[in-house]
Amino acid sequence: MKRFLFFVSLFCSLISKAQDKPENNLKINFPVVKYKLQNGLTVLLHEDHTVPLISYHTWYRVGSRDEAPGITGSAHMLEHMMFKGSKKYPGKNFDRLLHENGITNNAFTTYDYTGFYESLPSSKLEMMMDIEVDRMSNLELSQADLLSEREVVKEERRWRIDNNPMGLLMEMVMSTVFKTSNYRWPVIGTMADISNYKIETLREFHSTYYVPNNAILVLAGDFKTTEAKRLIEKYYGPLASRPLPTREYAKEAPQKTQREVVLRKDVQGISFTVGFQGTPNAVSDMYPLDLAANILGSGTSSHLYKRLVYATQSATSAYSYHSTMQDQGVFAVGVNLKPGVSMQQSLDLVYQEIWKLRNKQVSEQELEKAKTHVMRDFVEGLTTIDGKARALAVNEIVTGSYENLFKDLDRYKAVTAAQIQEVANKYLNQQQRSILTLTGRAEEKKVTPAEEKKE
Repeated sequence: MKRFLFFVSLFCSLISKAQDKPENNLKINFPVVKYKLQNGLTVLLHEDHTVPLISYHTWYRVGSRDEAPGITGSAHMLEHMMFKGSKKYPGKNFDRLLHENGITNNAFTTYDYTGFYESLPSSKLEMMMDIEVDRMSNLELSQADLLSEREVVKEERRWRIDNNPMGLLMEMVMSTVFKTSNYRWPVIGTMADISNYKIETLREFHSTYYVPNNAILVLAGDFKTTEAKRLIEKYYGPLASRPLPTREYAKEAPQKTQREVVLRKDVQGISFTVGFQGTPNAVSDMYPLDLAANILGSGTSSHLYKRLVYATQSATSAYSYHSTMQDQGVFAVGVNLKPGVSMQQSLDLVYQEIWKLRNKQVSEQELEKAKTHVMRDFVEGLTTIDGKARALAVNEIVTGSYENLFKDLDRYKAVTAAQIQEVANKYLNQQQRSILTLTGRAEEKKVTPAEEKKE
């Protein structure tokens, strides 16, 4: 592990010092074995004996975009129900057995996929397979568990969104930027849909999507590949594949007019977000748009932070990000103003900084700095076996091949200042933007964003 961490540190140092040199040929690579079982299960194996642990990931190609109005949040609810026990390991026996054997576990749901993961001693691999296979094929879904867990999810929504103004603002960004895409509703679902979940809906979700030909199994860590293959065939091989539904997702039309939404809550200062449709994951425009977001609003040396927090001292924070999903993306600028500060002047400053990206090429120094930041974050995510397992899984599901993981550094390195200007003009223009404002209830005057200023 020390040797690998030293390599990462050295690698990051080299990026910052030699990134623009023609002879620079830095690469990220580690051995991966990929194959498929006859039932369609995709398997990725990364053998690493650094520590006596295994990171065990089971990801399913199903997320909130596979839902519909009326059953939003079903994928997330089923994620919760996957911990309520299966035929062989019912009720609390599931968690008890894992904890008694030194296994930690958790899960998550996104717009595009649902993932379950464990960190286990390498000696417990076969036991973990038996448990995971049982809840893939024999999950017990009871009405009593649903009623109980439904209240847990409702409380989770209150904590994350309904009683969290910034959570509401983030939810509003997605529902404003997307009007037809299935990305428009929240992953956790609406409160109305959560309150009306039916056990039959979840059973159908499980039987439809929690099948081997819709899953990816990733093992990273301390195991012998030949032995892991034998166990995978023993436990997963007998599972039957099932026909998957045809998934035709509504494509979001290009936005042609500016959209404005105001949310009033009990807050002291104004927060606002300027959002645009971005790119899907791994398409060519993603890489310069990621770097544009970094230059514009990532960290205390970014354009927005220096202008709004340092220079004018009107905001407590200013940031930007480019969030990519499998079929769509969102580019957003966020600003949290100090209490009593008017929004209009700060909004004008945001417009000015976006205008600069569209009309002036960033300096080579800024570009190299952004590349260093993005690439360092990329590399640091691979310093653990769990990080490598996650990266393999997400690339396999979202981009179609785990091998894209090893190509991204070159793609970021190849971005030019001209490409950043090009994507800024393509995605960040006035008719394609949405302005979302979070303001206090006592604010009487409607916040009306001004036209984009040009310097």
